[in-house]
Amino acid sequence: MAVVLLHGLGGDRRQPLALLGPALPDDATVVAPDVRAHGTSTLIGEAADFTLDALADEIAAGLPDEPLIVMGISLGAALGLRLALRDDLEVEKLVFIRPAFTDESVPGNLAVFPVIGELLQTYGAERGEELFRETEGYHDLLLASPLGAEGAIEQFRKADAAERAIRLIEIPRHPAYVSAAELQRVTAPVSIVAAPRDPVHPVDVAEMWLEALPNASLTLVPARDESEEFYAVAIRAAAHRALSIDGPA
Repeated sequence: MAVVLLHGLGGDRRQPLALLGPALPDDATVVAPDVRAHGTSTLIGEAADFTLDALADEIAAGLPDEPLIVMGISLGAALGLRLALRDDLEVEKLVFIRPAFTDESVPGNLAVFPVIGELLQTYGAERGEELFRETEGYHDLLLASPLGAEGAIEQFRKADAAERAIRLIEIPRHPAYVSAAELQRVTAPVSIVAAPRDPVHPVDVAEMWLEALPNASLTLVPARDESEEFYAVAIRAAAHRALSIDGPA
């Protein structure tokens, strides 16, 4: 069985490998792709290339033909959900870390990303960051979660951030699912992990997923702003439990 690790928006494969890798069995076959316009991917493309299903298609093309455990962080959770809804993959278990996408286009918790993308396209990374620091969205993030605000600023400092800004503009426009009824098609056990005081990945989004998915459970871990170390340890523990049992953790 292969374990598929999917990173968040603006991140790369190193994110889930660092966070979730220690929770995986030593003999696990790990597949951790860089999504289009992320990490080592040289693909950028047009708006149509950044729908969640288009991105999931590209991921699916590189997966082994065997049962899969899919573990995704934020955007990776949304992509993992799209993979689980396909008929051509055998997904045995799902672990969704801090889901952020809903059935809406650009839900409020993701609204800062298109703003960052537009600033990058118009002003470039350095000036764009300066202007973003003056926005209400940045100050709201800073008030709610200093680490969340830091993560938003990091989007300006990613490799080729301005050239790849389309990813921040287009991806949040696409819902993770059409309706709660669509989620009823997911038959694999689902373990959802969320943390309080995370304005980009609010607990109420995780609770929406929990309510709609037929075989799901939710684990709350400490807020990142309280202790990044305790947060990471708790996520790895939740992921390990999800891998160790037949049902959701």
